[in-house]
Amino acid sequence: MKTIEIINQGPKSTLQIGERPVPQPKAGEVLVKVHAAGINRPDVLQRIGRYPVPEGASDVLGLEIAGEIVGGDLSGSNLKTGDRVCALVQGGGYAEYCTASAQLCMPVPKGLTAVEAASLPETYFTVWTNVFDIGQLKGDETFLVQAGASGVGVSAIQMAKAMGHRVFATALTDEECRACEALGAEHCINTNTASFSEYIMEATDGKGVDVILDMVGASVFDKEIDCLAQNGRLVLIAYIAGRRGTADLAQILHRQLTITGSTLRPKSNAFKAAIARNLEKHIWPLLENGKIKPVIYQTFPLEQAMDAHLLMQSNKHFGKIVLQVA
Repeated sequence: MKTIEIINQGPKSTLQIGERPVPQPKAGEVLVKVHAAGINRPDVLQRIGRYPVPEGASDVLGLEIAGEIVGGDLSGSNLKTGDRVCALVQGGGYAEYCTASAQLCMPVPKGLTAVEAASLPETYFTVWTNVFDIGQLKGDETFLVQAGASGVGVSAIQMAKAMGHRVFATALTDEECRACEALGAEHCINTNTASFSEYIMEATDGKGVDVILDMVGASVFDKEIDCLAQNGRLVLIAYIAGRRGTADLAQILHRQLTITGSTLRPKSNAFKAAIARNLEKHIWPLLENGKIKPVIYQTFPLEQAMDAHLLMQSNKHFGKIVLQVA
């Protein structure tokens, strides 16, 4: 099968087409003929040598796929050969075939293309577990997502809005801000021209937001503490703009704030399967009735995977970048 190989892994690495044997599914796994694969920032980090591959995972890039089941262990599942599925995988997505845990295969939502379906698993799993499970966003609580123009950001805006919450976002340009607002953000703050913490406190009459999802890191950490509500929760999933920040510890203590971090890839299949079932129950119907829509910025053929990575590294995209494999 065709696959994408990392050449000279590190800061000067590149990607090129290679060939490998079709992977053989283990017990509990299915073999998927890949039609499309999502591009994610961990893929870029792995290519440049800053994201170690978990033990037992494929060293081929790609954490989310959509395609057709062509074999494997279907026992104990509702899956069958020929089913159109999208799946969260431990690696191997940038290829013509990929193995996936049967537990982590979800039906392609009705009306969606393979490209759209391939854009879902990594970001939707990430948002659900961090915002609704760890962050415990509920009731009439308010929500702020940093980097609202990212793949995770556009998913978080729509999911939180569809679940009935007041949503705020940040972005780097006025154009991105207006696009975030079109997806459901009450207001998106351009962090190059305004203070998001000051806006949040004014918009919430001094209360602050209940949950923040942060991919930015150190450069915004102190301001996030400033605009969290009493008993607010900050969930950190990346630190694109620095790993060492400062904050007023007295605010954390007296306002009983919770600050936590989370990574998804090392978690067990059982942990991820619980997220998959919640997505199918709560989010898949919203995708099928159009209340939530995949946001695809650009697609590339498999052979142009490096161009897709360069686009992601430029931060000049809104939403998801996807490889068309078949």
